[in-house]
Amino acid sequence: MYELVRVGWLRLVGEIIRLEGDSAYIQVYEETAGLSVGDPVLKSGHPLCVKLGPGLLDNIFDGIQRPLERIATECASVFIAKGCDATPLDPVKKWHFDPAASLQVGDLVTGEYTVSDPIAQVEFQGKVYDVALSHDWPVREPRPCLEKLAGNTPLLTGQRVLDCLFPTVQGGTCAIPGAFGCGKTCISQALSKYSNSEVIVYVGCGERGNEMAEVLADFPELTTTVDGKEEGIMQRTCLVANTSNMPVAAREASIYTGITLAEYFRDMGYNVAMMADSTSRWAEALREISGRLAEMPADSGYPAYLGARLASFYERASRVKCLGSPDREGSVTIVGAVSPPGGDFSDPVTTSTMSIVQVFWGLDKKLAQRKHFPSVNWTTSFSKYLRFLEPFFDSYDSEFVGLRQKMSDILQQENELTDIVQLVGKDSLSEDQKLILEVAKIIREDFLQQNAFSDYDYMCPLHKTVGMMKIICLFHDQCLRVMQETSGGEHRIGWSTIYNTMRPTISKITNMKFEHPLKPEAEFKAFFKALEEEIVTTLRNLAEK
Repeated sequence: MYELVRVGWLRLVGEIIRLEGDSAYIQVYEETAGLSVGDPVLKSGHPLCVKLGPGLLDNIFDGIQRPLERIATECASVFIAKGCDATPLDPVKKWHFDPAASLQVGDLVTGEYTVSDPIAQVEFQGKVYDVALSHDWPVREPRPCLEKLAGNTPLLTGQRVLDCLFPTVQGGTCAIPGAFGCGKTCISQALSKYSNSEVIVYVGCGERGNEMAEVLADFPELTTTVDGKEEGIMQRTCLVANTSNMPVAAREASIYTGITLAEYFRDMGYNVAMMADSTSRWAEALREISGRLAEMPADSGYPAYLGARLASFYERASRVKCLGSPDREGSVTIVGAVSPPGGDFSDPVTTSTMSIVQVFWGLDKKLAQRKHFPSVNWTTSFSKYLRFLEPFFDSYDSEFVGLRQKMSDILQQENELTDIVQLVGKDSLSEDQKLILEVAKIIREDFLQQNAFSDYDYMCPLHKTVGMMKIICLFHDQCLRVMQETSGGEHRIGWSTIYNTMRPTISKITNMKFEHPLKPEAEFKAFFKALEEEIVTTLRNLAEK
């Protein structure tokens, strides 16, 4: 099973997916037009593998790890020729090899080597094996590790709604389900561009080719700061493109190819983020292959083993202690976009994914129609990593956990009050309920909303996010305190009085997101400190009048 074979005179890449008596069923990863009875099938003796070594980053592969840029140069065509068999890594390019510092002079010589040159020899059971810069690994077999560790560091995305309300850990599993036009790809690309991961593996599985073209156009222009130096984002990115106009069978392989590449970098001690856009297209490929094999269909025609396949993929996300020396810790975080038809979350792929992943960023069509992006629905989304991340956030800022809970409570109360307002109007509400609605509006429109295409709000560092949370919660608490202190006297202060008095201050609160994210942290602290003092002073003066 799963042996790699070459089919026909053009040696098309295929894989055995079922054995029945003396017959084998082969799924071919290319167009099969032109094959005829009697054409040869050559066995390789090994499963579908990927080649792991230097040269993977800043490169783009198809679902079975063929280098698309090199193929485009060699074929001089916009189409991949049938049976094209280019090596994934450049066999001629030389890489600088520097042995570990613990080795003595004369043991190994620093120099330039190709990916196939032997750089060391290992003796095992009486045999001597050459070790090269690259090696092959079966895509369906998880790479081993010394020990699995619990996640304790957040994957910071630069998106306030995710970092504040629904954070995930490095080594966690996330799902982004949403209907067409809700912004799944935008969030996936934002994570690829601005997250605190050290390596990004972006798998375009069955989505439109224009999205991969957009990635290829945007990423080379973007930079990130590493050890004080500006580096291009493509230098840390590996792209696996298997778009909707490529063979359906290769969609399944592309997901496994991407996760195997991610595990390779994890074993080096890097924190890796893998984006799979979209796992629904992968499930549709499973459904199509299952139908051709005449297997018994389950819900919506998907195979009965859909949940098991999804689980085996998501379970390869982890934070681990790596094999070998020196001691290293690495992680693979999987972020899978899900495209349920019509945005129906009862779709089998979505329900199976929800039962597996620990973080669920549910996108809402109604929010997207109101141009509220990222359109993450704060009532249906969840994160099961909050308890694991509390020590990190407590050490970063002791108020963070309380602020996050307070903002969630305000949004929840607003959700409950909305029905009352629609029935009897806002004037019938108490003053503290009016305050809840106004503060919730500030949270929704000026904190959770983010413009990914602006210069000022394309990403938000954690210190800016925490500062904005403190200001909004302080404003709510101080307003509530003034209302309660004056509620028993003759000069009662209501929300309308506060609003008319504090219009300039409220304007500053709503404009906090326009502060440039690359400003030094000290400038942000000074800005938020001044705004805090202005809020407290203005409300104190109002209460004393």
